Amino acid sequence: MYRSATLGLTFVIALQCAIGTAAENWPQWRGPLGTGVGAAGEYPAKFSSDEGLAWKAKLPGNGTSTPAVWDDRIFVTCGIDGRDGVVCYDMNGKELWRHQFGRERPGKNPHATGSNPSPVTDGNHLVVYFKSGTLACLEPSGKEKWSTNLQEKFGKDTLWWDLGTSPVFSRGRVIVAVYQSGDSYLVALDLNSGNVAWKEQRQYEVPRENDNSYCTPQIVSIGGKDVIVSWGADHLTGHDAATGKQLWECGGFNPDSRQSNWRTIASAVVSDGIAVVPYGRGESLAGIRADGTGDITKTGRIWEKSGRGTSADVPTPAVRDGKVYLLTDAGHIDCLALQTGDVLWSANLPKNRNRFYASPVLAGDTLFCAREDGTVFVGQVSDAGYKELATNAMGERVFATPVPIRGALLIRGEEHLFFVAAGKSPE
Repeated sequence: MYRSATLGLTFVIALQCAIGTAAENWPQWRGPLGTGVGAAGEYPAKFSSDEGLAWKAKLPGNGTSTPAVWDDRIFVTCGIDGRDGVVCYDMNGKELWRHQFGRERPGKNPHATGSNPSPVTDGNHLVVYFKSGTLACLEPSGKEKWSTNLQEKFGKDTLWWDLGTSPVFSRGRVIVAVYQSGDSYLVALDLNSGNVAWKEQRQYEVPRENDNSYCTPQIVSIGGKDVIVSWGADHLTGHDAATGKQLWECGGFNPDSRQSNWRTIASAVVSDGIAVVPYGRGESLAGIRADGTGDITKTGRIWEKSGRGTSADVPTPAVRDGKVYLLTDAGHIDCLALQTGDVLWSANLPKNRNRFYASPVLAGDTLFCAREDGTVFVGQVSDAGYKELATNAMGERVFATPVPIRGALLIRGEEHLFFVAAGKSPE
């Protein structure tokens, strides 16, 4: 582990003040609202694997999940000695505890692991999920509350590749989407007991592989009700989070079911009642009004666009203040109007054979984009467009989405967890 002696007391005091308010946390994969947006503030721009860091910690094993942060604790899932595991660090990079579960099921794809899903926490419960099917809840202290295995309970994993969907919370329950070849469903478990609250089939007849979804649902409030908005199997659906019952469905993403092998990786993201849906393996994008009842295929679709480079296959867009920030796998950025889909401005990151698997994140006017080779691009966004601030080399591969937290940046690399402090620049 490396530490910066010059970080000083100022950062510690500021951090304690932020923790005291408990107002800025990163509880799940795409942040507080599931939109890929962090709190405003002054964030670091220039850094590297050894410079501009508060600390970096060696991880005990492989994983591609994004860390979750609550108050003074950072939670990271990874393989530990051949078993599924989770590690907790404090905000100074000190390991507080680690916990292991059953045998790890390794990734099949060279970019994947058995710890692709990101943890989720509300400060009282920490839920972790793995390719093995293990779903478990712990206290922030590391004490296990309960553990179950969805594959042993409900049937084997039939995904062609590696499980990637992350769990989400709604009113005292954890919700997981299992969309795969054959039996597919949503399931909710009580956070305190692990008992199944409900399980709802969610299955469509679609061309081969199209029923395989690696997307994460998003919980949104519509009319005072928690609604699960979920994407996969050529359909966007809305479900009552209290019962799992389907409220509406939107099809039309694969007319006449002509295209096969359209598995979905980039998740739909909802803001201001509109779901932005990347599909067609990076060649189509749609805006869907995420409400109504029954079949909203015609009534819910408000805009749509197609063409090579139009959309993203893997990275999930970030959305804030009526604007969509789309990063393609090849490094093209579009800022689109949420209501119309019109492109407001575009930018291109440097061409490279490496791809973007991590999703873009926005904090204040700073956009962070991490490429698989460990290059992290930092840019300033405004109505005028994108202005590059820095290009940073982390010295190892990065597949996890960066976490902007309290004016700092948390980056989960292939081997290390990096904590980049605002205001500290390379010398």
